[in-house]
Amino acid sequence: MTAHTSGSPSRTTGSAETPWQRMAAGGGLLDASGRLLSTVFEEMTALAQRTGAVNLGQGFPDFPAPERMVNAASEALAAGHNQYAPIKGIPSLRTAIAEHQRQFYGLDLDAESQIIVSAGATEGLAASLLSVLEPGDEVVVFEPHYDLYGAVIRFAGATAVPVPLLPPRFTPDPDDVRAAFSPRTRAVILNDPHNPTGTVASPEFLTQLVELATEFEAVIVTDEVYEHLRFTGEHTPIATLPGAFDRTLTVSSAGKTFSATGWRVGWVSGPEHLIRGVTAVKSYLSHSAAAPLQHAVAEAVGFPPEFYEHLLDDYRDRRDILVNGLREAGLNPPEPQGTFFAVADVSDHYALAGVSTAKDLGEHWAENAGVVGIPVSAFVGEANRDLYSDWLRLAFCKRADVLRKAMADLALSL
Repeated sequence: MTAHTSGSPSRTTGSAETPWQRMAAGGGLLDASGRLLSTVFEEMTALAQRTGAVNLGQGFPDFPAPERMVNAASEALAAGHNQYAPIKGIPSLRTAIAEHQRQFYGLDLDAESQIIVSAGATEGLAASLLSVLEPGDEVVVFEPHYDLYGAVIRFAGATAVPVPLLPPRFTPDPDDVRAAFSPRTRAVILNDPHNPTGTVASPEFLTQLVELATEFEAVIVTDEVYEHLRFTGEHTPIATLPGAFDRTLTVSSAGKTFSATGWRVGWVSGPEHLIRGVTAVKSYLSHSAAAPLQHAVAEAVGFPPEFYEHLLDDYRDRRDILVNGLREAGLNPPEPQGTFFAVADVSDHYALAGVSTAKDLGEHWAENAGVVGIPVSAFVGEANRDLYSDWLRLAFCKRADVLRKAMADLALSL
């Protein structure tokens, strides 16, 4: 069962009292001595560069963004859209997002009061959490998870209450979910489809979250950046469930869907009373995302359904190359239901490599097999880390020829 903590969050260094130290500690970037560490993504990318290995660790595509969107960005630059955009985002993008949510999910949003554009989903998530959290609050999170969640929660003086997604299916125990909520619960963070495990939330899980959030008057912050990368069934935003919309902030972005992770254009949608708070916080973070890129993303969000169908088919082919390659290498990864990540229990390969954890095997593979992955334990706090010590995450958002070569090299090295 999930245990609650009391009082202020414990400090890993004994001196993590400044705001930046709280944020770094919450994201796992302070060691026991208080030294600032690099993120695991930076470490694994540097390892790939040093060894010449294929970087299947960090989740960024190695193929171009849609030509039509890139051309729209060039046209926006040429047209002189080079000054500040409105804090809420340019009207055409907010209108496109509202139409997208209506077309795909039946959500009827007011583009003026229920949508705000952010500098990527990262800012959208941070602004959403900072708009509702106070010191002493608790936030239910599901591990493993994106490191930003813990960083912002700790920065705000709140406490993360982790619920493990239990391998090998990476589903939570409903009793653990229930036990994680308390009168101090202010928010719950849902990531669906889920990074790093590639799973999708079941209808039963979504329903339970809405019921508990309602009972404890908690805000649901939902990270849906992989909304168009669901291979099994159709994506169901939790905001569409009965009783959910009025307490839900939904975050998404252009980066994953349109292969443009460096553009940093995201958005948050939800009821006006919550979006007002996000707007107030976001105003003093970036002010506004890049104006010409907002114009281009407005074009992309309005792409016809055929674009999204082709996108999913394309990623399904990439997924199959990676998963089949891992199976040919003697592993048995669960088939990803969403995102562009796969995870595998790699413990059967320890003896051959002379290692004892997925992290060590990942480094061995970089040196000897030309493939870099990220240990799933890097996405987990200390309490649940042992559950995932044998699991490695690999990204398949790469060209098909790169994936085939990586899997062939991996098989040859074993």
